[in-house]
Amino acid sequence: MAPLFLDVSHTSHSRARTGVQRVVRALWRELGAEAVPVTFDPFGRAWRPIEPWEERNLRSGDAATGRGTHWPLRAQVRGRLRRLGGYTAPMGAPESAGVLVPEIFTAPTGRALPSLLAGRTGPRVALFHDALALQFPEFTPTATVARFPSYLRELLQFDGIAAVSEASRTTLVSYWKWLGVARTPPVVALPLGIDRPAATAASPAASVPTVLCVSTLEGRKNHAALLEACETLWAGGTRFQLRLIGLANRETGTATVGRIERLRAAGRKIRYDGPVTDPVLEQAYADCAFTIYPSVAEGFGLPVAESLLRGKPCLCRMDGALGEIARPGGCASIRLGAAADIATALHSLLTMPAELAALEDAARRRTFRTWSQYVAELRVWMKSLPDNA
Repeated sequence: MAPLFLDVSHTSHSRARTGVQRVVRALWRELGAEAVPVTFDPFGRAWRPIEPWEERNLRSGDAATGRGTHWPLRAQVRGRLRRLGGYTAPMGAPESAGVLVPEIFTAPTGRALPSLLAGRTGPRVALFHDALALQFPEFTPTATVARFPSYLRELLQFDGIAAVSEASRTTLVSYWKWLGVARTPPVVALPLGIDRPAATAASPAASVPTVLCVSTLEGRKNHAALLEACETLWAGGTRFQLRLIGLANRETGTATVGRIERLRAAGRKIRYDGPVTDPVLEQAYADCAFTIYPSVAEGFGLPVAESLLRGKPCLCRMDGALGEIARPGGCASIRLGAAADIATALHSLLTMPAELAALEDAARRRTFRTWSQYVAELRVWMKSLPDNA
């Protein structure tokens, strides 16, 4: 069977486990022998199949301290020597089942994409996660904002785009229309799969309930409003612990980390674990009373779906992609995400056991597609696209 070329250029050089990296690892795992994972080597300036050390990064379950990429010195030297010697790693026959690019690719990778796409038969497809860098530039690192218009134009060279939600699909189509692009590839909304939870027993009941927030600490995730809301409730005598899990963005999350440290010093019940391994994350879900995801906007909203799949209600916004996940049940609204809205929603679930129990029941009834189902649907759609050969 002809292989599907899977671009893992970023994830194979990072041990981060934030949203996009988790999607890439799930696709790589689920496709198995059907896929040939490839990377663009910026030192060799060429595409090649990944090497064993890069595969170890894909398999890693470590809790990374950053989402950036890392290339060992020996890999940098080897790449440069290959380039200077004119050596190109074999990529196999051009016959393929297509090319799948699930990452938000960088400028060097984007410039190199034509050499990967032009040399392969089968449909060339990219996943589209979101355009939040342009929708909310005030919450986004400046380099990402500057890069994003080029990235959205580069998506036009694919045969099809699989958006992770209807909201993301609409955003991309509307952006291209605003640009006046006459001919665009088809864009389909195909919500992501979700990893099945491991069986985890909850720890003995704590004296106060824990509210869990799983999210990268960055401006768009709205932790500032969450912490303000919690401080209001703590000052008013509401008893609970806030537990936060996730990487802190150095450019837009530093203020949040500082605020957490000040609240802890003041004696508030708040815990920040940073990034954690999957077993620790599963235990955190098992131990919490419910979760909260205060993000202003998302392309999909993986932590909301993961919370519901584990039978844990979630407080979140009900619009955009988050609304697509939340409205069928198990979630309560934080309205527009202002501190007062969050405080009201938190207080309600912390003080009204019947309301929380009803949401728990609704959450347990929710179902989500597995990664196996997602990949099957994606492959069927890819086969429906015109062959570029």
